[in-house]
Amino acid sequence: MKINFKKTLVRGAVALLCGAALVGCGKLASGDSKESESKNTGGDKDTVLMYQVGVAPENLDELMEIANKRIEDEIGVRLKIQYIGWGDYEKKMSVITSSGENYDIAFASDYLNNAQKGAYADLTELSKEFAPETMEQLDEAYIKGNTIDGKLYAIPVNANVYAQQMFTFNPTFLDKYDMDISKVSKLTDLEPFLQTIKDNEPGVVPLTAGSGWRIEKDIDFLIGNNVPLGIDLNGDLTKLINPYEEGDGLLPQLDTMHDYYKKGFVPADAATSQTAYNTDEDTWFVRAETQGPYDYGDYLLQRITGKDIQSKPFTKPAKTVAQARMANFVISNNSKKKEESMKVLNLLNTDPELLNGLVYGVEGRNWEKTDEEGRVRLLEGYQDPKSGYMSAWNLANNAILYIDEAVTDEQIEYKEKSIKEAEESPLLGFNFVTDKVKTEITNVNNVAAQYTAGLQTGSVDPKKVVPEYLEKLKEAGLDKIQEEAQKQFDEFNANK
Repeated sequence: MKINFKKTLVRGAVALLCGAALVGCGKLASGDSKESESKNTGGDKDTVLMYQVGVAPENLDELMEIANKRIEDEIGVRLKIQYIGWGDYEKKMSVITSSGENYDIAFASDYLNNAQKGAYADLTELSKEFAPETMEQLDEAYIKGNTIDGKLYAIPVNANVYAQQMFTFNPTFLDKYDMDISKVSKLTDLEPFLQTIKDNEPGVVPLTAGSGWRIEKDIDFLIGNNVPLGIDLNGDLTKLINPYEEGDGLLPQLDTMHDYYKKGFVPADAATSQTAYNTDEDTWFVRAETQGPYDYGDYLLQRITGKDIQSKPFTKPAKTVAQARMANFVISNNSKKKEESMKVLNLLNTDPELLNGLVYGVEGRNWEKTDEEGRVRLLEGYQDPKSGYMSAWNLANNAILYIDEAVTDEQIEYKEKSIKEAEESPLLGFNFVTDKVKTEITNVNNVAAQYTAGLQTGSVDPKKVVPEYLEKLKEAGLDKIQEEAQKQFDEFNANK
């Protein structure tokens, strides 16, 4: 089976989502542009309708029939899950939201804006009344990251509350050339390994940079990395900077990437390339992946590829706004079943039998419990695409999932420890009100689209192009955005 696990180092949603916990990411990626609609019936007054992003399992009806027996017993309603493909989700949910269509639960799209527009129900009190067990299990970062003007509009999925960027190595070549990567921690450390691959493996791409490649280190962006404003997590935590102008998190990386490009470590067409470099193939040597605590190190990659994938981190683990909002479920303000919807979300997040049956598939065919409490063994049926399952990262509480017996006790202990120790971004809880600078944000996005890929992949000389880029950003209004954002951020910090 071809596995299109992660294409490039992308801090955007898709890459981060594919990096998350305990799921068949290859299945998600393979249906990226497709719309999949469930055939399960529902829609009456006793059915809660939930929009979900991605591709429906082929046996969705079977999974929901099993799940609904339990949901009906506990709550007295049925759940209908309607899938919308990755490529269409944001657009279709925008139409559904603006039209006032009646639905109950949805995977949040553009959470901040839609919450501020009033599209989502205020769950502040509703969650306390009908989902207290769910709320108790959430890391405080989830609450901070999703509270807007003192109100909570989402039930976030408790999963990879922090993320970390990794250099991920193909074991085929580590073994062939007896490479020791134990001391790799930054981009410059890769050079001798990349040179070996360049000299000896003409059909292999040493470094899989493509148009979505990003090499920022420890920067938490305010709006997303297409608007170059953020906090340097290793610098002044009260100051928003343009990393193309200040700080050590980006400019040195751009110089190194240009050096690597000139040496042929990066594909010549990197700035425009969207080549996937499938994870299970030997077309690549090192790539970048995003990992969080529920990935259990390289366990997930190793399970999907069947290869002894090895990774080394090059950023610090950080709890950010993006991670807090990675997978939010909201209840429509138009829903006639808000209480029932909250009860359904609470049951999904607290009932191990229900959640594991959806995430691993049918028990006895896809998986079985081992003699050890809380552990499962995956069976042959788990690999059968017609005997499917749902992804965990965007469904419900990963902490109540049974753990594959292949995950070691040490990996579990590290997960718990690392969640406690991960740094919180100072932007967590800060909601930038963009009303006064919407035009400038659009203009800056347009300028960034012209320059970012060339600079990040090393395809152009940063010493020549960065000054030109900064001038264009200035003309587009970046200074105005920065001034307004810093003013609001200062007020936010003063009122903590």
